Formats: sequence, structure tokens, C-alpha cells
Amino acid sequence: MIMTPGGGCLRCCACSTCGLKKERLGGLGLMTCLPGSFADRSLGAPLPSAVLFCCTMNAVRSPMAEGILKRLHGTRIYVQSVGVRAGVEIDGFAIAVMEEIGVDLRRHITRTFEDLEDGSFDEVISLSPEAQHKAVEMTRWMACEVTFWNTFDPSLVEGSRETRLEAYRTVRDSLMTRLLQRFPVSLGPAG
Repeated sequence: MIMTPGGGCLRCCACSTCGLKKERLGGLGLMTCLPGSFADRSLGAPLPSAVLFCCTMNAVRSPMAEGILKRLHGTRIYVQSVGVRAGVEIDGFAIAVMEEIGVDLRRHITRTFEDLEDGSFDEVISLSPEAQHKAVEMTRWMACEVTFWNTFDPSLVEGSRETRLEAYRTVRDSLMTRLLQRFPVSLGPAG
């Protein structure tokens, strides 16, 4: 059995839809189609030591990404998230769908770029156009990689509770897939 840093087991199977190997993070309860398995994958470039996620309000998308990356890599990577604007609390639907995979966002405190005490990040990943502009502005004079993952804001979805939760799950699962591809889980112990 291969263990992830979070303590869940890693299992592979073939995807019946696309034929690619499917990765299962047992502790996270998610399946995602990826080319090759974690055991076979070359990790390529080393993991960054510090990653910043940013979105518009730091209430849904960036806290989800922060929580997932912390769950996958423990303290191996310093992870933080911020928003462009302040004044909101963490979204209740985000809390609910992240609890489904064992990530607790209830203690998350929303922050803005201006709240950052240390701007030393190896990579900044923005999840909304507004955050991308702010990230580029913030890193103009830094040796830092800025990546834009245009991510749908599930708080815009209207309808029943289940309809809204499904939109949040879709965003969560999409972020999980991208994070696993960008920051592969190594087979060594978490820091």
C-alpha cells in the first residue's frame, strides 16, 4: 500500500471512460484521471517551498486550493491564500464540501493581498481574473512564477441546496485534479 502525506492510501485502476489510469486518494475519497500513476510518474521539477493562492474574496476558491494542497503535502510546502477584496467570511458551502474530503475550513480567516506579512512565494496561482491582475502587479519585481487557473465561482450558482453543493464539489474536484497534476504527491514522508 502506498501512503500519502495525509495518511490516506493511494490506489490505481483504469478509467472505463478514457482508459487512463485513475488515481484514488483513499483518505480524500476522490478519483481523478491522470496520465500514468503516481508510482510511475517522474516528479520532474522539485516542489516549490511556498505557494500563494488568490481569488476575488478569499472565501471559496483560494481557501479550497490552500486546504487541498496542505492536505496533499502537509508542511512540505508553505501554503497561504488571499483575496483581492476583504470583508466576507469563509463560505458555508465551501466548508461543507471540503469537510467531505477531510479538510476543515471552519477556522479559515479571509485575508487580502495587503494582509500578507511575507511576499516571498515561489509560485502564485490566481483563480479569478481580478486576482490575476493583482498577482501580476504584486510580483512585478519578484522572481516568482505567476499562474492563472481561471476557476468558476460556484457562489454564483442559484437553486436548491443540492444544486449549489454540486457546483462547489465540481470546483473542488477540478482544483484537486489540477493540484495533483501540478504538485504530484511523492512517496516519501511529509515534512
